[in-house]
Amino acid sequence: MLQHPVAHTLVDQLTTAVLLLNQQLQISYFNTASCAVLGLGEKRLSQQYFPGLFQHLDLKASHLHNALQSRQAFSVSDVQAVLADGRHLLLDIAVTVVVEHAPAQLLLELRQVDQQRKISMESLQQHQHLAARELIRGLAHEIKNPLGGLRGAAQLLEESLDEEQKEYTQLIIAQADRLRNLVDRLLGPYRPPQLALCNLHQVAEQVLQLAKMDNPAQVYFQRDYDPSIPDFLFDPELLEQALLNIVRNAQQALTDGGQVCLQSRILHQHTLHGKRYKLVACIKVIDNGPGIPSAIRDTLFYPMVSGKAGGTGLGLSIAQTLIHQQRGWIDCESWPGHTAFMIYLPISDCED
Repeated sequence: MLQHPVAHTLVDQLTTAVLLLNQQLQISYFNTASCAVLGLGEKRLSQQYFPGLFQHLDLKASHLHNALQSRQAFSVSDVQAVLADGRHLLLDIAVTVVVEHAPAQLLLELRQVDQQRKISMESLQQHQHLAARELIRGLAHEIKNPLGGLRGAAQLLEESLDEEQKEYTQLIIAQADRLRNLVDRLLGPYRPPQLALCNLHQVAEQVLQLAKMDNPAQVYFQRDYDPSIPDFLFDPELLEQALLNIVRNAQQALTDGGQVCLQSRILHQHTLHGKRYKLVACIKVIDNGPGIPSAIRDTLFYPMVSGKAGGTGLGLSIAQTLIHQQRGWIDCESWPGHTAFMIYLPISDCED
């Protein structure tokens, strides 16, 4: 297997990481791209136990052992991997059983799809978000009009009833008001963003102060700010509301206590909504909770989707709308022991 020098040369020209694992899942061969994808030198890869390279890997060692035993090839897409240094990768992995020489070995092909997946998912989520907003606005119009008539009719009817019977009309009025408030929350704020030259970290500190005032689980807060981020144009009130929604979610996920870190960074040549910006600010909310259930991960920002018992599923949908109004975007990555929400806001104008 791969003994011919030309074969070695060809495999080393690939941008896909190619690794050969023995029966103990130790790396017996790897190409040049493996070092680049996994961020490790040749000495760190040679003869290493493959699953041990990762803090977290969606592909379990048992799946690889089963492939060896059954001699069945398989492939998996969008595999989340966290390297020992904390770097996050999204991989497409193909596993082939090599049986030319006993004992059988596994040939792994690892293709990094982070950037392509991120761009396609952002575009898809943007279209889904806009479609959901239009649907909600249409439903809100259809709901609020009859609610107003229902409430008015109950008020008129109340004038001709005795005190005991008024209890029923008051119930109708109260429920109509409750439904109207729910619709208003689904629609989010009505006013356009009030852009002003502001400091990102002042908003983050205000959010932390509010979060600490209501912290029943005794969550520990950390800061990891990039002081080089300049003041730039955004709406501090809308950002505070969106950021507070995310921090509150992190607190509620840490029912037995834990850690929330607010991190800020500058990104260069970053794409948002299909437009490329020279500078983008990213503020990240990271918690060490149980992670987001995979069943709702792709629909997390939809209205009425929640992973919490009793949750309304409105907080993240509204937060996405607030940031979207400022040409920004919210993204999420999550696995057990790590959940991060990233708020991206452009600092510079988009490049032509």
